[in-house]
Amino acid sequence: MKKKHFLLLTVLMLALSMFLAACGGGDSEEGNDADTGGNDSSDQAGEETADLPDFISILTGGTGGTYYPLGGAFASIIQDETGIQANSETSGASAENMTTLKNGDAEIAFTQTDIASYAKEGKAMFEGNAVENVQAIGTLYPETIHIVTTAKTGIKSVEDLKGKKVSIGAPGSGTALNAEQILEVHGLTLDDIQKQDLDFAESTDGIQDGAIDAAFVTAGSPAGAVEGLSATADVVVVPLEQDKIDALMDKYPYYVQDEIPAGTYGLADAVPTVAVSAMLAVVDSLSEDAVYEITKAIFENLDKVQHAKGEVIDPAKAKEGTGIEIHPGAQKYFDEKGY
Repeated sequence: MKKKHFLLLTVLMLALSMFLAACGGGDSEEGNDADTGGNDSSDQAGEETADLPDFISILTGGTGGTYYPLGGAFASIIQDETGIQANSETSGASAENMTTLKNGDAEIAFTQTDIASYAKEGKAMFEGNAVENVQAIGTLYPETIHIVTTAKTGIKSVEDLKGKKVSIGAPGSGTALNAEQILEVHGLTLDDIQKQDLDFAESTDGIQDGAIDAAFVTAGSPAGAVEGLSATADVVVVPLEQDKIDALMDKYPYYVQDEIPAGTYGLADAVPTVAVSAMLAVVDSLSEDAVYEITKAIFENLDKVQHAKGEVIDPAKAKEGTGIEIHPGAQKYFDEKGY
C-alpha cells in the first residue's frame, strides 16, 4: 500500500514537473520571440524616444528678416518628422536669442556666428555675462550686411551716413555690432549718426515714410523687409569698397566677402559687401537623441523650405565656422553622414 502510494506520488510529481517545464518552455520561446521581435522593437523605440521633449521653442528674429520664415519652416519640419511640438517665436534676434537660451526660456535659436562666439567667450555685449550652456547645431547660410536706403536720399557711400538718421537694428541684435564695426573701418562712430534702434520691418517702414534715411540689415539675401521696400521705392544698397572690406576682415575674421546679385531688390548692378553666417544654437541640456533627430529632420528635409535660403543651406558645410562647439547630437548626425 505504501509502495502504491509512493508510486502514485512519484507519477504526480513527474507530471507536475513536465507541466511546469512545458509552461517554462513556452515562456522561454515567447521571450525569445520578444528578443527578436515586437518587445525589443518596443524597447528600442522607447530608448529612441525617451529623451525627446514634448515641446521646443525656436527663437527667430523680426518678421521682416530671414530667421522668421526659416524658423516657421523648421518648426513644421521638426514636428512632422520627430513628433516634437515645435513653435517658432519672433525676437530681437541674435544677441537677445543667446541671452534667452542662457535663461532657459527656449531650446533652439537662430544667431549670427560672431554673436554666438561673443556670447560663449563673454565678450562685447556679453562681457561679464557669458552664455555657457549653448552649443551649435550648425551654420546655415551667409548673412549679408545690407546698408539700405533709397535713391531720393542721395546716400551713396558709408561716409554719406554721417549726420543722417540711421537704424542699426533692434536692441540686442547682432546687426548693431555689425553697424558699429563697419562705421569704425570708415572712420566713423555711432556718435556720427542719428542712431535709431529699429527692427528690420520698422527700419524699412521708416525709410519708406521718410522718418529715417538708411538702415543696416543683416539678413540672408533676399531679406523680406527689403523686398517689401523695393515694391514701393527705388532701393539703394550702399556698396563697400574693397580696401574697407579687407580692413574689416583683417580685424574681425568672422566676416567674409559677399555680394548682393544684380536684380535683387531691383538693383541694376551687383553690390559688394560682407557677411557673417547664420547658425542654429541649442541649449546643451537638450539630449543627444533629441538634437540628433532635430538635426536630421532639418537637414534632410530642406526641400520643404520655401524660402530661397533653403537652397543655399548645405549640411556638408554646417560644421564650418560655428565659433562654438558642436552639440554631440548634431555631431552624431554629421559623423553618420561622413561630413
